[in-house]
Amino acid sequence: MESAPNTGDLRRELGLFSATILVIANMVGTGIFTTSGFILEELGSPRALLLCWLFGGLFALCGALCYGELGARFPRAGGEYVFLRESFGRPLAFLSGWISLIVGFSAPIAAAAIALATYLFQAFAIAAGEPLILSLWGVKLATLSPLTLTAVAAIVVFSLIHMHSLQMGSHIQNGLTVFKIALIVLFVLAAWLWGKGDAAHFSAPAAGPLSAEKFAVSLTFVSFAYSGWNAAAYLGAEITAPQRTIPLALVLGTAVVVCFYLLLNAVYIQALPMDRMAGVLEVGAVSATALFGAGVSRFFSAAVALGLFSLLSAMILTGPRIYYAMSRDGLFFSLFGRLNPARRTPAASIGLQAGLAIVMVLSASFDTLLIYIGFTLSLCAMLTVIGLMRVRRRTGIDGPAYRTPGYPVTPMLFILGNTWIIIFSIRGRPVAALFGLATIAAGLAVFYLFARRRDQSPEYGDQPSASGLRQ
Repeated sequence: MESAPNTGDLRRELGLFSATILVIANMVGTGIFTTSGFILEELGSPRALLLCWLFGGLFALCGALCYGELGARFPRAGGEYVFLRESFGRPLAFLSGWISLIVGFSAPIAAAAIALATYLFQAFAIAAGEPLILSLWGVKLATLSPLTLTAVAAIVVFSLIHMHSLQMGSHIQNGLTVFKIALIVLFVLAAWLWGKGDAAHFSAPAAGPLSAEKFAVSLTFVSFAYSGWNAAAYLGAEITAPQRTIPLALVLGTAVVVCFYLLLNAVYIQALPMDRMAGVLEVGAVSATALFGAGVSRFFSAAVALGLFSLLSAMILTGPRIYYAMSRDGLFFSLFGRLNPARRTPAASIGLQAGLAIVMVLSASFDTLLIYIGFTLSLCAMLTVIGLMRVRRRTGIDGPAYRTPGYPVTPMLFILGNTWIIIFSIRGRPVAALFGLATIAAGLAVFYLFARRRDQSPEYGDQPSASGLRQ
């Protein structure tokens, strides 16, 4: 007998195309347009820069191959929450959901909405204006400005779209993402055919020896840009033929983005000599200006803003499935386990996520959260893949038709790569470890409150999970 089912009445409406598009939309954000300058400054070589993006892509692909098997085994709403529940039990599963609620989705949604508003203002030459700061006893509570209000409006609009229906939301999502893909392809082709670049930039001598520490630090930037490769796994209960579709969507979507990122970095290198690219934040916009002239900068800002619409929509669609699954298991407020009776969407969970993201936009707290506890996302992904190996040991040869290629080398590569990134992230920001531990401790305290209430409820018993683990 399975634990409280979380599939509920969610409808299986997403096919391979929509699921793959969702992965691409979740991955391609501002990172690819803003991090390569810092990575080049760290590594000191264009070839090392490309190698770093290739390594990051291979790690992401290893993760997608492993999550594909987990998605095929447990095709339900919730992604990592469900996978960790089936492999390690409810406490770790709850912690991953707790982290996802705060830093996995709400904070990135707030960051993407602010970036979207910023690029829109640049594209249309709109002045940001003077902000109105609301304070209480000297403590800043909220910042109201045209920029923050535009960000809030974007969150509200896309949340309402995804509350309306999965079909409407996925159609809009597909349209925005196809447009984003077309813009990237057009930019790369135009750069190589008509851009004023120089292929000699690729052979520039390295500024110094390449160290493992610098490469690991750079890989943390790259991994953040690749995050989102697991998006389709969260909607396992709404994907048709999930045993086949989920693995294919994760791998295809990730492979496409790896190609895009390598091509875009090649364009940046072709456009700019090393001394003009190293340490530059807006490397995408600066490259576009170098290739096509100063007049293109506003078009570039508009293109990035349109791409961010797709990212924002994808995250707003994906995250609420986790809180919905937690609530269905009795580990979160029951309100968030209910569906809109007419539309069959987790409307209350979508509303919760929107509310948190809006608070983070107005209080400008999202940046701090991402900096200090962002590494906990890598920790959750690593534990999830360790969980795959645990499930395999427990179930033997039983399982879905899709099996992770290269097992156990593939999961081991992913685990070792993430361990490397986590260690160097903590070494680089030791205070982050304390904030991360505090977040985990707070999550455990909240878990035991919900678990106690759950145990007292006649609705839930001491039931084994689908994989046979009694929890």
